[in-house]
Amino acid sequence: MITIREAMDTDGHDVAALLGAVFSEYEGCLFAFHEMPELQALAATFRTQAGNFFVAERLLFGRPVVVGCVGFATHGSGLELKKLYVAACERKTGLGGRLLELIESEALQKKASFIELWSDTRFVTAHRFYERRGYRKGTDTRELHDVSRTSEYRFRKDLT
Repeated sequence: MITIREAMDTDGHDVAALLGAVFSEYEGCLFAFHEMPELQALAATFRTQAGNFFVAERLLFGRPVVVGCVGFATHGSGLELKKLYVAACERKTGLGGRLLELIESEALQKKASFIELWSDTRFVTAHRFYERRGYRKGTDTRELHDVSRTSEYRFRKDLT
């Protein structure tokens, strides 16, 4: 059984392990902890952005293991979805959809007019996931100038 809960500041290393595993599935996509300072204090960082961060855990060998995560930050009249990642072993179980629905529910509670997100151009499966759920890929991209030379597409879903 998977439990979804609000993240604590101490969850950063477990989230880093998940992100590292996901990034390793893509050629040239490298995980660098120092490029994500928010992982040092997840809960506090997202609170300063009028947002929240959640982790999904599965009990394995008597220990909870982070198998998914997602967060959001307030962005003008909307929300920016951040770091929706699911471990390979949990994909196609509905966990990604549950995590996305959690953020969409938060957006409705906050009366947000939209949700937007940025997704690495290499994450084609994720793009299809978002598009099936009503997110539109924009024409603009951004370059992160990180160790992976990441280029991202913007996706947006209007809620009003």
